[in-house]
Amino acid sequence: MKKRVSIIDYGSGNWRSIQNSFKRIGCSCKVYRDERSVLESDLLVLPGVGAFKPAMKSIKEKRIDKIIFNHVENGKTLLGICLGMQLLGISSSENGETRGLGLINSKVTSIGDQEWHIGWNTIELIKKDKLFISSNNKDYYFNHSYAYQDDGDHVLSITKFKDIEFASIIRSKNVIGVQFHPEKSQDSGDSLLHSIIESL
Repeated sequence: MKKRVSIIDYGSGNWRSIQNSFKRIGCSCKVYRDERSVLESDLLVLPGVGAFKPAMKSIKEKRIDKIIFNHVENGKTLLGICLGMQLLGISSSENGETRGLGLINSKVTSIGDQEWHIGWNTIELIKKDKLFISSNNKDYYFNHSYAYQDDGDHVLSITKFKDIEFASIIRSKNVIGVQFHPEKSQDSGDSLLHSIIESL
């Protein structure tokens, strides 16, 4: 049976290209329309482009945070992409301190004044996880200026940009986050999404 994927549309995500990526690897993929569609999903995807504060404001106003928490508490997998990964954390310092979803015990900070990491870069696994073993030393597409910069147990891979090192994949049980855009990372991105789907 095809795995069922729901993508949350809260106004700050490039959900269409993500939906196309999942369809390309053979998944039934719908954009979140109601709570029932999420309850029936095997994987919930939290995308994101833009700024942390307005994204969290939209999530709370639409009460999407409650739906996310219920999905995770039911033991189902949640995948955060780029800003969506950052929203999983305790808070972000972007445009003033803003609380996140708190599913990852870490804070998001700037990767450096006037710095913007955009383009292809390599990830380096620092913790064994069979889910991502084939992703090691592959190039993925990044576009961000904030990131997790700690070395907590949830950090699976790091990426280096100039003299900065940040977490590029995180995982805490059934909560996964990738700082890059798998939907823009061609074969590497499709392979990673396929690996996640196969683990469900």
